[in-house]
Amino acid sequence: MHRLAMRMIVMPAPLRVSGRHRASVAAALLIEMLMCLALRRRFNNIITALETALEARRQRIVISQSTVSTIKWAGLLLQALCALIAIAMVHSDNRITCRIALMLFATGIGLSILLIAAYSRPFTGEISVGPELLKQVVASRAPGRP
Repeated sequence: MHRLAMRMIVMPAPLRVSGRHRASVAAALLIEMLMCLALRRRFNNIITALETALEARRQRIVISQSTVSTIKWAGLLLQALCALIAIAMVHSDNRITCRIALMLFATGIGLSILLIAAYSRPFTGEISVGPELLKQVVASRAPGRP
């Protein structure tokens, strides 16, 4: 835009003076300036979208490298063991109730461990998130579409 403004200032005197030429040259320069602004806006939008995609990629990389430490696993298992012992002690007078309560709570513990293990390393292992959703997004943003 600075270049266009300089062209208008440095324009030859006859073009600046005559009304017809001045209007057509000024209109052409104005159109060129507006096109530059539109391109700049598009480039800014593209740059913003790229920065957003790069930030999402960084976040995925950080998540993929995070793990649950062994201290957390040990704490979870110890807490589960203590809870199972407490349930068994409370229901010690009735064996059927004790078995049902222990079975229900053990199922909850197993499910919790499974979920923590799945989210511990979300992009690797048996229980993992694949690139299918990302491929769908890329396919939906095919060339020719805004």
